[in-house]
Amino acid sequence: MDNELNFLSRKAGFNTALRHFRQVTSYVKDIQYGKNLADLLNLSLDEGEIQRDQIKPVISSLAVDKFEYSYKSCNLLKTIEDPDKIINILASWGKIQLVMTYFSPQTGLFVVNPKAEPQWEQALPLMKDELVVIYAGPVGEETLSRTVLDAAVGDFIKLLGGASVKTRKEFISQERPAQERPKPAAQPQAAATAQGQVPAAAGAAPAAAVSGGKKRMTPRYGVLVTNELFHNGNVESWKRVIESYKAKYPGLDVLIWYENERINDINTLFKWGKVKHGTPIMISVVGDDIKDVSKLQKYLFEGASPRFEVFLRGAVNRTLDLF
Repeated sequence: MDNELNFLSRKAGFNTALRHFRQVTSYVKDIQYGKNLADLLNLSLDEGEIQRDQIKPVISSLAVDKFEYSYKSCNLLKTIEDPDKIINILASWGKIQLVMTYFSPQTGLFVVNPKAEPQWEQALPLMKDELVVIYAGPVGEETLSRTVLDAAVGDFIKLLGGASVKTRKEFISQERPAQERPKPAAQPQAAATAQGQVPAAAGAAPAAAVSGGKKRMTPRYGVLVTNELFHNGNVESWKRVIESYKAKYPGLDVLIWYENERINDINTLFKWGKVKHGTPIMISVVGDDIKDVSKLQKYLFEGASPRFEVFLRGAVNRTLDLF
């Protein structure tokens, strides 16, 4: 009988396993802070930190064993080409963290945050009868019963099948009731990215073009607000972090969304007075040679926390050296 641990006896095998364990461990705190595991995995794939064959072991060890998400597999009842209706419904599920894996016989395994449109686009179309696995857990340190999580999995599977589902009150974040949510603006992301343009909300002035060659846009990554309110200090810290990032990488641009609406002026996040503790702000990066997105996300997370003042030290006109 072969020893399944033989690969650890070689330096290369041991180092591969060690890198995997370290990467898995690095996700734990991010998930506890409210980040989505699919976002973290896709970011690591983009930056070459993991390989696609590591996705299933990571999900099993974290979503299933560590955080005890509810989960269920099923075969799709219909082909999904346009997920907009599903995304709009899931936008109100503020207490539920969802992860979906889709198995394509042609292109392999995809991991998707169902609330993030760009992550659907990488896998579309999702073909009828193909296998998906749905995982549902609480956002951050929210406590939800197994009954609620099982209901979230079941309702999401119904949405995938084309059924109408009424959002349960147990899914909605108390800080932001569903009826207060504005209707999402149409986002022509795929077309804009293909043409090298920065997507903008309807009625907004076009964003400045990003210099460089062929451009791509990362998926949207959630930055959870952990301060009591995303106030003026948080806004100023975000400005300084983004200014530092763009100074280091002048060919890249940072896009910000709040509740599916593109934010062209970050000051409006403070003026609205609606961005509260536990609410995610979405960011993505556009450019032709994207780097340091993980570090950018971590700094923005700190800027949205009570520790924002660290980015406000020093001369007002001085660009921070963060990257």
